[in-house]
Formats: sequence, C-alpha cells, structure tokens
Amino acid sequence: MAEDGNAIAGDTTGSRQVRLKWSEKLGYGAGDFGFNLYWTTMASFLAAFYTDVFGISAAAAGTMLAITKIVDAFTDPAMGAVADRTRTRFGKFRPYLLFAGLPMAGAAVLTFTTPDLDEAGKLWWAYGTYTLMMVMYTILNTPYSALSGVMTSRSQERTTLISMRFLFAFSGGAFVNYYTLPLVGFFGDGDPTRGWQLTMALYGLAAAVIFFIAFVSTRERIAPPPAQRTNPLEDIRDLSHNRPWLILFVLAMVIMITITMRAGSAYYYFTYYLERADLLPAYLLCQMLAYAAGAVLAPVLTRFVDKAKLLMILMSIVGVASVLFYFVPKEMIWAIFALNILISLALGPKSPLTWSMYADTADYNEWKTGRRATAMTFSAATFAQKLGGSLGSAAMLWVLAAIGYVANEAQTGASETGIALLQTVIPGLFALAAVLVTRYYGLTGAQLADIQEALDRGERA
Repeated sequence: MAEDGNAIAGDTTGSRQVRLKWSEKLGYGAGDFGFNLYWTTMASFLAAFYTDVFGISAAAAGTMLAITKIVDAFTDPAMGAVADRTRTRFGKFRPYLLFAGLPMAGAAVLTFTTPDLDEAGKLWWAYGTYTLMMVMYTILNTPYSALSGVMTSRSQERTTLISMRFLFAFSGGAFVNYYTLPLVGFFGDGDPTRGWQLTMALYGLAAAVIFFIAFVSTRERIAPPPAQRTNPLEDIRDLSHNRPWLILFVLAMVIMITITMRAGSAYYYFTYYLERADLLPAYLLCQMLAYAAGAVLAPVLTRFVDKAKLLMILMSIVGVASVLFYFVPKEMIWAIFALNILISLALGPKSPLTWSMYADTADYNEWKTGRRATAMTFSAATFAQKLGGSLGSAAMLWVLAAIGYVANEAQTGASETGIALLQTVIPGLFALAAVLVTRYYGLTGAQLADIQEALDRGERA
C-alpha cells in the first residue's frame, strides 16, 4: 500500500476550496463516533478497570500508561510518514479506514481480557495488549485525522467539518459513558471480566462498520506539490521550524491532560468521595452532551472571534470554574452537575478549533517551504493528544497511589481530598496553563487568508 510516490490517486477531485456537501461532512464526522467507542472507554474506565477489575496496583498501572508512550513516540510519526507516502486508487488516507477496523477491534478485546495470571504476568499482559491497541489506534486515527486536511482548504469549512467530527465524537463519548457500565453488567451477569470483554467486542464490531461508512462518504482533494520529494526526517524538520504547529503541540497535550483527568477521576469522585456511584452515568452523560453542544457552537463563535483568542477565553472559563468546583459541598448535587456542564460546554469547542488549526498549520508549512506533509502534521498532533491523555491518566493514578488509595474500600480523609482535587483544582490549573501557551500562537485569521490565496495562485513565502 505504501509507496514513495507523491500524488494521490483518482480520489483527488475538484478545487482545493470546495464547499463540502452535508453528506460528506456527516460521513466523515461519523468516523469519530467509532473512535470514541475506544477513546472514551480508555479515558473514563481503563484506569478503573486496571485497578478494580484486573487487579493491578494504581502505581504500576500509572507507570505502565506512561512508559507505553515511548512506543507511541515512534509509531505516530512513522504512521504519518507511511500515510503521506501511501498511493492507492482510494487515495492516501481513506484505505486505512477500510482495512484496519477489525484488527483494531481484536486488539481492544485483548486489552480488556483478564487472563488468570500472577501479578507479574498480569502486568506484562497489560503492557503488551495496551501497546498493541494503541498501535492499531494510530494506524487508524492518524490517516483519519489527516483526511480532514485534504478534503477542502477553506478554513471555515474545515472548522465546520471538524465541528461535525467532534459532535459525533462527543455523542459517542456520551453513549460510552452512559451505557458502558450497564452493558458490562448485562453481558457479565455478575462477572465483570466477561462483561468487559464482550462489551469491547460489541464496540469493536460497531466501530468497524462506522469506519466503512466514513470511507465511502469522503473524498481527498488536496495533493502535495507535484515536484515534492521529501523523506520523513525532512517532514519532521519542517515541523520543528513551524512555530504555530509547535504551540499547538504543547497546547493539545496540556488540554488533553485536563480532559483526561476530569474523565478518569469521575469514577473515583462519585464512588469514593460523594459515595453516589449511581449518579456517575448521568454525570458523564451530561459532560459529553455539553462537549457536543460546545463543538456545534465552534463554527458560529469563530465567525466573531479569532480561533486563538476564543481558545484563551474558553480555557480561562474552564480554569476558574474548575477551581470553584472544589468548594462545592458534597450534598449540593445540582451545583456539581451545573459546574460540570459549564466546564464541559467551554471545553467542547477546543477540539474542532485545535484540529482545524492543525490543518491551517499544514497550509502554513506548504507556503513557507513548498512542501506538504499533512499526515505527519496530524500524526504528531495525535501523539500530543495521546501523550496528554496518558500523562493525565498516569498522573491521576500516581496521585491515588501517593494518597493511599485502596481499591474497593472506603477512603481515608487524605485520599478523599486527593480524589476531589483530581476532579476539580488540578485539571483547572492545567486549563489555566493552556491559556498562557495559546498566547504565543500567531497564525491569525487575516494572515491565514493571505496564505490560502497565495497557495491558490501557486505562490509561496
């Protein structure tokens, strides 16, 4: 499949600045519903699965999640290089949606399988299966993300397209957060190990069908310059000199730590701090629905406020509201839900904004260097997202270990306080850090418009 050629096959049709049909936007967006059958399950439940079902200590699980990112440090850019050099009659990026869905499903089932092993054996199994699942996720998600950068070059169309993607993403997240534990209970019938395995089998098959729908619905229209001859090291060097992209890399990592800490600690917050585990599905459902509403608002808001400035405003709201969250008394459930909705609504536009900005930085790179590496641009972005997610989960587990967390038992005062901080103040501080990072992003709307016009004329800096 992968060749050294540079042209995309017959799927590159039409103008760079085409207006996309809604059928194409919906088909592309549906793909992220499938990805979130995996991603949200990992973000919301993987840590709890490892500590409370699989029987791995919080410290060991946290270290495992951090160390496996070493593999991702190589697989993400490697997959970006492979995708950029793929040449088929279906295009560069779409074929992976067709062929990698079922292997991804198998890797996910293995990750949530609990073999009868000793403590060391379980840890090795967790390392191996989680690494395999993340490699398969990379093979699928890197081309999928890059696809949004070659469907159209219109900045506002990209924002709308990616907003649609994250509407489906957060809808998928809402589905996972609300139905996963009931499905585990239904399939397991008292045996959570069997319940998790069968639930992931269901999710995997559903995701494979959804990826096929995304494949048949979309088209690739933007190819690299015909004379382009590059190697992956040159692609990486270009990114290292692409200031807007570097800012986005750090920003994505910081914001993902915020999101993952909120999602992963919610289980512990409701189970052990509030002692209202029955409210967790509703809480997570409200969280994801608010994310989805925020994603839908993104293209409307960007008509009035520049993307970078809008991100700074939204992350400021997240930071301040998260700190205030800590002081809400346990019995004020309505206030806990209200602040959760406010924070999630402010976080919702983040994903469509940053991912459309990544596509903009690919255009910026083409304008500056005369070379385009769309998949490499997005693969490094995916790595930042996964690195932030894993660091968020790992840090949460390390904190739990440090405060003396013991699975399936009542917590002490210190561990209760730590669990509350993980849901409120700590992610809030990372959100405020994101505001500071965003200040250095300089690719404004006016400059971007000039770059797009220059590229349409075949000009570069």
